[in-house]
This record gives sequence, structure tokens and C-alpha cells, in this order.
Amino acid sequence: MGSSLTKEEVNRKLLHILAVILPVSIFYFPQFTALTNFTVSICSTMLFFVFLAVDLLRLKNKSFQFIFLRFFGSMMREAERKQITGATYVAGGASVCSWISLLGIVPAASAFLGLTLFILGDAVAALVGKSMGRVKIGQKTLEGSIGCFIFCFLITWLVFPSLPGFLEAWGGPLLIYQVIFLSAAVSLLELFSIRIGQFCLNDNLYVPGAVSMLGIYIN
Repeated sequence: MGSSLTKEEVNRKLLHILAVILPVSIFYFPQFTALTNFTVSICSTMLFFVFLAVDLLRLKNKSFQFIFLRFFGSMMREAERKQITGATYVAGGASVCSWISLLGIVPAASAFLGLTLFILGDAVAALVGKSMGRVKIGQKTLEGSIGCFIFCFLITWLVFPSLPGFLEAWGGPLLIYQVIFLSAAVSLLELFSIRIGQFCLNDNLYVPGAVSMLGIYIN
């Protein structure tokens, strides 16, 4: 295990992986519970605003910040102590996927796949990059990106076809070129950040929606 992969980073990414409950909820709750797609979208948006409110309170109120850091500070990166956390952006990305699915901009299966691949692939990229990364590309590593691609390829090819109702919602089998394309899309979008002037967009917010949209053109 590389010197840059700390216990705190591992715990952070394990918590990050738990966020997979978001795409699972978006895809399966309307099918197997009394909740409608609209209700799930509202809930995902409310969750985002709750996370955002907590972050803003933490940044503005020193007393609350002290309490927050006491419980979660060990899992935060240094830069997050003075800005919005990745968890809030993940919730925002999930809300985006929920709404573009609800509005029919992308199929539910595409939003489910795009959000899940990003949540898990991003965690794998960070863990691989910090444990064995040598070739730096900006703030990330080539090894992390390759790890992300391999992981996304494997779960898209082997796991998603066996999930209840997924292939029916996708509209047929997942073809090999679709698996390769989507896995590469997640890896590249996660690797190369988008900048607007001096502002760098957080990939947790836009990559899930972007991958979901790309799913339209190969399905």
C-alpha cells in the first residue's frame, strides 16, 4: 500500500461507495415501492439541499464546524475544510440523474448505470491512484484511471445484466462496444477536470449526468 493511501482515505472511499444506494433508489424504488418517480426525484433533491445546508452552516458557524469536524474531519481532504464537500456534490449529481430520468431526457436504466459507474469507478480510481499511482495527470494518475476503466468494464459486463429489470429497461443486451464506451467515458471524464476560467467544476456533479446522456447515443 502506497504511502499516500491513508486509513482516512480508505474510510472516505468506503463511505463514498455507500452512496450507491442513491442510483439503486432512483431505479428500483418506483418499481418495488409505493414511491413514484416524481417523489424519488423530490427526495433526492431534498437530500442534496440538506447536505448543502450542512456544508454552508459548517463554513459559516464556528461552533457547528467544530462539532462537524470532530465526527467527520478525519475523512475530509484538506481542501474540503474550506469548501463544499464531495458528498454534497455526489448528492447533487444523483439529483441531476433523477430529474433527467424523470423528464425523459435519458432512460431510467441509463441514469442508473451512469450514476453507479461513476460512484464506484471514482472510488476505485482514487484508491488505485493513491496506492500505486506513479504517472501523474493533473491531480490524478494514469494508474487510477486504468483501474477505474477495468472496474467499470467488469461490473457493466458481468453485474448489470444480472440485475432485476435492468436489461428490460435498457432495451436489450449490453453489447461489448457499449460496455467499452461507457467504461472509457467514466474513466476519462473522471480523469480530466472541466475548467471554466479559474473555476474547476466538481466531477461528482456533472460526470454522472454526462455519462447518462452518452448512454442515449449508444443504445
